[in-house]
Amino acid sequence: MPSTPAATTRGRTAGPAPVPTAPLGPLEAGRQGLGCLGMSEFYGPVDPAEAVRTVREALDLGVTLLDTADVYGHGANEELVGRAVKGRRDEAVISTKFGVVRPGPGVGTGIRADAAYVGQACEASLRRLGVDHIDLFTLTRISSEVPVEETAGALGELVAAGRIRGYGLSEAAPATIRRAHAVAPVAALQTEWSLWSRDIERETVGVCRELGITVVPYAPLGRGFLTGRIRSAEQFGEADFRRFGLPRFEPENLAANLPLAERLTEVAEGLGLTAGTAALAWLHHQGPDVFPIPGTRSPARLAENAAAVHVTLTPRQLDEIAGAVPADRVHGERWNAQSMSYLDR
Repeated sequence: MPSTPAATTRGRTAGPAPVPTAPLGPLEAGRQGLGCLGMSEFYGPVDPAEAVRTVREALDLGVTLLDTADVYGHGANEELVGRAVKGRRDEAVISTKFGVVRPGPGVGTGIRADAAYVGQACEASLRRLGVDHIDLFTLTRISSEVPVEETAGALGELVAAGRIRGYGLSEAAPATIRRAHAVAPVAALQTEWSLWSRDIERETVGVCRELGITVVPYAPLGRGFLTGRIRSAEQFGEADFRRFGLPRFEPENLAANLPLAERLTEVAEGLGLTAGTAALAWLHHQGPDVFPIPGTRSPARLAENAAAVHVTLTPRQLDEIAGAVPADRVHGERWNAQSMSYLDR
């Protein structure tokens, strides 16, 4: 059976053990972070007060890496994170992203990564967050028009000026990572990685390890699918972007994918775990340089997710978990056509 330690005081259970920390580029952060996107939009109705409570409970658990972006809620999410860490700034590792041009609804209309914009975006994020520096500042998508060397140079200047402590890239191809890193060291690569999104394993993870770059997987629970709680697209509200932006959740694809979630649930229950905890624990076992950032708006789910970092699995158990969701059995692309066009391949 996998082990899941809890903190104890004189033989009494004192609550879950805190999430351990590890180096993340020039930073030190909890090995599991918190994705804050859904606190402001995309997954249905939001409750900012509840979201602030969730962020503060995350800090209590040692979930210190808080991931946001300038376009989440058109700036509202950065403001929310700023309110949540007020008075506790030293406990938080604030990660925010820039680069997507999003004047209205939808996923955006383009990418800006020129040097002038890098500085402007940083100052705007600093104002919304209400802080004097950003811990990790990440280019959300690679521009097809601006050489990544220009962007990396501008980000390196922000590090030297103390406006950011480190920078990252998101959804970058191995060659792009190397080019950026040659100009200024890349601290982290944020990219989708989970049991049902494993393209990164072919080459990108190896390049990151060669260069000493931390991997920050987003959507590590398959946007909820890997928890086993999604049974039908009818569960999604009208404002939930899984209804229109993610082909894997289209009715036909979702029906074909459901047996994978069912099998994962069976395997996890055999290990005494929930499906979500098993999926996150599997990802943690991919290496100590992997910092998943599952999103949630619920303190209860937050604690369940955080417990995954303490689970110890044997090689056989890891194979059973991975075997429940074979990569070649997943139906549908992970993004719609417009979003896929922004990926650097």
